[in-house]
Parts: sequence; C-alpha cells; structure tokens
Amino acid sequence: MGYIKMIRITALTILSSIFFAGAVMATPEEDRSAFSNFYTKRFSDTPVEDFINGVYSIDAASRDQWDQIEEFPPYEIDIDEGEALYQTAFKNGKTYTSCFGDDLTVIRGKYPKWNAEKSMVVTLELDINNCRKANNEKALKYKKGKMAQISAYLAMQGRGNPIDVIIPTNSPEAMAAYENGKEFFYSKRGQLNFSCADCHMANSGNYVRADRLSPALGHTSHFPVYRSKWGGLGTLHRRFGGCNKNVRAKPFPAQSASYRNLEYYLSYMNNGLELNGPGARK
Repeated sequence: MGYIKMIRITALTILSSIFFAGAVMATPEEDRSAFSNFYTKRFSDTPVEDFINGVYSIDAASRDQWDQIEEFPPYEIDIDEGEALYQTAFKNGKTYTSCFGDDLTVIRGKYPKWNAEKSMVVTLELDINNCRKANNEKALKYKKGKMAQISAYLAMQGRGNPIDVIIPTNSPEAMAAYENGKEFFYSKRGQLNFSCADCHMANSGNYVRADRLSPALGHTSHFPVYRSKWGGLGTLHRRFGGCNKNVRAKPFPAQSASYRNLEYYLSYMNNGLELNGPGARK
C-alpha cells in the first residue's frame, strides 16, 4: 500500500508541475520538448540519444548483460523470416513493394502517420494488413508471429534513421487523435489506478520488485521486441496490452483507436531519436 501511495503522490507532484500547468493548449512540439527535458534532467548522466536503449540506458548493472545478448540477438531468425515473408509475392504476383515503395530504409520511421482520407492514425502493422487486403490476402494477427517478423525486418532496414512522425496541426481530427493518445498516457486505469506516466515518467528509474521502470523517452524506437518473458517477438500493441494487464485493467484490442493514438503520441515524443529496432528486452 505504501508503494502505491508513493507512486500516486509522486506522479501528481511531478506531472502537475511540469505538464499540466497550462499544457492544455500546448503544441505537439512544446509537449515533445517538455517530455525530453524531463528525462534529460532526471537522468542527467544519460545522453539523450541513448534513451533508445530503454531501461539499459539508465541501468549500468544490466547494460553489460544486455550488450552480450545483442551480440547474438535472439531475434535474428525472426528478421530472416520477416525478409522472406516481405519478399514473397502475393497470389496476384505483386509484393509489399507495391504498397510501401522500393526504399526499405524510410518505411519504419514514417509510422505511425495520419491518414487524412480515412481520418485516423495508421500504424505500420495496420498498413501491412491494409496492403494484404488490397491484394486479396488474408490479414495477419497483430501481436506476434508473421506480423511481428515483417515489422522486425522493416525495423532493421530503418535502423539508424531518425523517427520522423508528422502531426498536421492544421487538422482538427489529427490533433484530436494526438490529444487522445496524450490523455491515455496520463490517465489512470485499472484496479491499481495507475497511468502509463505513473510508472514510466514519475517513477522511471525506480524499482518494482527486482526490475527498474524504464523511461518512456525512446520507448517506441526499438519495437518489435524479443522479450525473454514472452520467449519470442512481439509488437508494441502486444506490450501495451501487457501493461494494461499489469495494472489490472482490461486491455484494448491491438490496433484499436486507443492504442494507435497512444502510439502516435509516444512516437512523436521520440521524434529525432534513432530507430534501433528490433530489440531484446527482459
């Protein structure tokens, strides 16, 4: 009970003083600047570009072990499988290139993006299935398996390129989606009454049992990830669902509007950081 109370008090103290005072009218870029500044001040010894490494950017004790894992990454086979899937022609003779173009290095960094025609946020995984449907192929499941492998292959092709999510601020619908994702990040939910920000902002760097809570800055840069807990590869929305379960809240379906908008917000908060997916995590 004491730990839960500490989280709530800390979150209210930190977040209200930094984000909620006059933040209702803040632009996305003002939000991003404040978001980044929060973490660079909290973890002043961590270079901003290193936050793409998640908790390993702030936990030297586990960094060495993680570096060793990355020398022989457990997701290598998944990347190979993803490449084979991506290059395999559909029954009509076309490939994913007909949807995403020839330059594989720029695909991952564009997502998630606003689709004005559909008036919704579109993620890479959603567009992979949109491409399949347009070519009369069966949709893939969103959390793991072939979808995660294709996404991992495209993430690897984009490694080193900056995250470049664009929010058309002149579009009320796009701004509403962004604000919805922002609200999701700071809203409490579940029986434990926690928000994403409670764990990954206000208490980032603190321990929960034997694990340190990772900073949210850089969170979207390394997905999909191979988690030791999963024993396999999973997408960002699989992780969102797991977080909801951890606070005893009912998870939303993968690629629901709530999760797509949350990804939109968090990805914009990471603009300028390098992509380094897929990654390996506990």
